[in-house]
Amino acid sequence: MTSAPTRTGTHRLRLDIGYDGTDFHGWAIQPGLRTVEGELADWIGRVARLGAPAELTVAGRTDAGVHARGQVAHVDVPARISPAELGHRLGRVLPPDIIVHRVSPAPAGFDARFAASWRRYVYRLWDERSRPDPLLRGHTTTVGQVLDTDLMSEAGSRLLGLRDFAAFCRRRAGATTIRTLLDCAATRAGDPSRTVEVTVRADAFCHSMVRSLTGALVAVGTGRRPLEWIDAVAASTRRCGDVHVMPPGGLCLEEVHYPDDGALAARVGQARALRTLPRDDCGCTTEG
Repeated sequence: MTSAPTRTGTHRLRLDIGYDGTDFHGWAIQPGLRTVEGELADWIGRVARLGAPAELTVAGRTDAGVHARGQVAHVDVPARISPAELGHRLGRVLPPDIIVHRVSPAPAGFDARFAASWRRYVYRLWDERSRPDPLLRGHTTTVGQVLDTDLMSEAGSRLLGLRDFAAFCRRRAGATTIRTLLDCAATRAGDPSRTVEVTVRADAFCHSMVRSLTGALVAVGTGRRPLEWIDAVAASTRRCGDVHVMPPGGLCLEEVHYPDDGALAARVGQARALRTLPRDDCGCTTEG
């Protein structure tokens, strides 16, 4: 496999990562706080003898308390460091709430953030019909009512496609809130726990988007809001105060998907481009 082009004497490696986010202040490095990136950057710098923490690029910067099974990052390290060697060394030193499942050569054009074609999150809930497992309490949020998963899925289906998700996002300066939502549905597990799982998949997410979408679906699923309410919220171009942001502990990044190696560079260019909504014949913006 051909590695992605990097600085002379280095090569790019892909890291597939999982972590329990309970004791982390999110992914991104923050001075004085324990973060996933901080732990990984520090230990990679040590075991690869870089003389400083490594510089990582990640597919999705999870918030404090959010978990991941399928996080992906890339790092450029000296060519003398083999993927197998780095993976072996990290397995011996990382704390128990982080695991690097695999270290592999990154193909040409690979960028963990911009080459991703979609991310899939699952938010897990217990309601009055569930049978909570105390061993999973840090990974599931309890709702003190019965959730109607059919209504939740119907609400989610009304949000699919390319649109401005400003109503469900915390704005960041210079960042767009236009995204393409591919899946948004709720199901109830058939195992004894009867956990409700809200699956949300999109090309990318803005800050707090998944937890806000879940909060909106919960409002409909418990009957606190009518189904039509979701349409009014989605039409807003500003953050909607009626949408509850769910706690972080129930959320997990399950999977990040990338196109075939030959399409990576094109995907990077597409992802870096400014997102806009298409316009109809009258010049008005439309949402798919």
